[in-house]
Amino acid sequence: MKKRVLSGIRATGRLHLGNYLGAVRGMLELQNPPTGGPNYETLYMVADLHAITTPYDPKKLPQNTREVILDYLAAGLDPEKSILFVQSQVPEHTELAFLLSSVVSIARMQHLPTYKEKVTQYPKENTMALLNYPILMASDILIYKADKVPVGIDQEPHLEVAREIARKMNSKFGTDFPEPTRFATKGEYIPSLTGEGKMSKSIEGSYINLTDDLNTIKDKIARVPTDSGKGVSVPKEGGVKVLFDLIGLFLGDERRDKYQNQYTKSGIKYSELKPELAEAIYKELGPIQKRREELVNDPKYVDGVILDGAKKARKIASRTVGEAKKKIGLL
Repeated sequence: MKKRVLSGIRATGRLHLGNYLGAVRGMLELQNPPTGGPNYETLYMVADLHAITTPYDPKKLPQNTREVILDYLAAGLDPEKSILFVQSQVPEHTELAFLLSSVVSIARMQHLPTYKEKVTQYPKENTMALLNYPILMASDILIYKADKVPVGIDQEPHLEVAREIARKMNSKFGTDFPEPTRFATKGEYIPSLTGEGKMSKSIEGSYINLTDDLNTIKDKIARVPTDSGKGVSVPKEGGVKVLFDLIGLFLGDERRDKYQNQYTKSGIKYSELKPELAEAIYKELGPIQKRREELVNDPKYVDGVILDGAKKARKIASRTVGEAKKKIGLL
């Protein structure tokens, strides 16, 4: 039996470069393993339920959800190879989440750094949905008995919760949930274009959308804060580090090393580096954008992918919930 992979991205609209490098590239790698590599059964969702744990616009949520599906398909996720679905269309996720919550303490959830960060960010939106976010994430993973989860390194605390829950459920009720591990990608943490924190849609000017054209990408890269172009050592933070990181991801380690060597010796010209980087980013995003335009013009196909994905996902999820309910004593 193939091992399973589950991953998802919140339904906040069109994906940005951080989503693509930190998650989608990993999804593609697991969907299309190299010859002789391990084969996985891959399931990729749009996490619309997770999107409502923080402030959002109900009128925009359906379109935001569809935008993620479009970006998934445009980037190369294939419904013939992977199950692509919308989280809320598989109600078993929330049912299992409630069952899993019976082995998790409130104190454990309150001490999670990610929870504390969100409460600080949204002090008036400290809801039970936000507190239960990691439990629902654990349900997303465990309901498919997934072994690998291609997500960014910032999600590791939530994966640890999923592993803890799996151990507790297995010990207390005799279930057979695996303890999921993170599938790391080269771009597991993409820094913000501002030079502070990670790339995020909640921070204006920090991200590049997968749908941005070349001029927009050039403009955003041009605004990344820099210095004189020369220093004693390569910066370990700030805008210059961001540029070097992106060069490594889009132009390769050799090109990045060359620029870093110039930085500590003769110096570099950002007027040359930045356009080269922008062109490299657009070169990779161009085919994705072309495919996306085709998908937008074929709504029936996209609707079919969403409907079929929900059916396939529910078939697996309902079986897991049934097993769990029997072990717990509800059936």
